[in-house]
Amino acid sequence: MKHSKIEWTESTWNPVTGCSKISPGCLNCYAKRMALRLKAMGQPNYRNGFKVTCHRETLELPLRWKKPQMIFVNSMSDLFHENVPDDFIMDIFSTMRRAKQHQYQILTKRAERLAQLSPELPWQNNIWMGVTVESEDYKHRIDYLRFTSAYIKFLSLEPLLTDIGELDLNEIDWVIVGGESGPGARPMKIEWVRNIREQCLAQKVPFFFKQWGGINKKKTGRLLDGRTWDKMPTAIE
Repeated sequence: MKHSKIEWTESTWNPVTGCSKISPGCLNCYAKRMALRLKAMGQPNYRNGFKVTCHRETLELPLRWKKPQMIFVNSMSDLFHENVPDDFIMDIFSTMRRAKQHQYQILTKRAERLAQLSPELPWQNNIWMGVTVESEDYKHRIDYLRFTSAYIKFLSLEPLLTDIGELDLNEIDWVIVGGESGPGARPMKIEWVRNIREQCLAQKVPFFFKQWGGINKKKTGRLLDGRTWDKMPTAIE
């Protein structure tokens, strides 16, 4: 899908759809809500609802998009889910290497499998790799990310559910923070966000504040202390 509404990307590409809950950040999963809605509307890629499904027919899509853009890979799934075969992950990486005019952003909560497969993956400078860390209990995912050979490594602290505590941002190139949005959204405290921002500034890591979230995320907006924070890493050709 081109023209994504996600603030830190431009387009989304979903060669895999569907996932399963693995940690507290998954409780109010927006992707599951959307997938079930799309199934009810008869969208063929969501005929299985939120069951993990690989869509081989979509593998070539980025090759057809000639204008360079930032692409979030699998916004509706987790590339490193245990039900995604190794060879399909390799096929996705092959497309990203071939369609090298784009920058790709991958996010996972399954950092252990990411680290396990990383030595076999054909990393390239246009492939950015991130992990989601929703609370202090899941900071170990950052250490698995550090193990990879991705050129750009980033953190998505969204939905931020607790104070994250002290962050070691060694080898981390970008930090995104956001509150949960939609039905049942859990609140995020400003002091949690400020703590992360100050650590990013001190360790010279680009900081991106995505949203406050809540039931109506448009109303709460994305200003932090009177301004937006939109820093991003520099893309490497």
